[in-house]
Amino acid sequence: MYGEIALFSGNGNPQLAREISQALAVPLCPADVFRFSNQNIFCRLKTSVRGKDVFIIQPIAMSYDEHGNMVTVNDNLMELLIMIDTVKRDSAGRITAVVPYYGYGRTDKKDQPRVPITARLVADLITTAGANRFLTLDL
Repeated sequence: MYGEIALFSGNGNPQLAREISQALAVPLCPADVFRFSNQNIFCRLKTSVRGKDVFIIQPIAMSYDEHGNMVTVNDNLMELLIMIDTVKRDSAGRITAVVPYYGYGRTDKKDQPRVPITARLVADLITTAGANRFLTLDL
């Protein structure tokens, strides 16, 4: 059994995270997730997640920040990985990456020689960062 639910949102789609939070009647946990001027991503939790069942909502898709600047698929992926690592280092009981859109998800097989299976690589990165579970949608 895992502890209480802790729900976090990346910057990929905060509106969706708020809607999920409202539907579940579980508040979003506060965290600072931002980019420095050199575009490095920083994450700081404002509450402890020790022993909690943590869910991080972050699509791996292109998005726009609050200033209208484009944020790439790779930036949103890196933000997710950093958030997973942050909650892991704060001793979360279980970590679930909730990825409504799985960028690179279509590259799930070798359809020609000498090409990567990038969907597998991204899944491995998410697991290596510390996620115990990975939820996504296939529409």
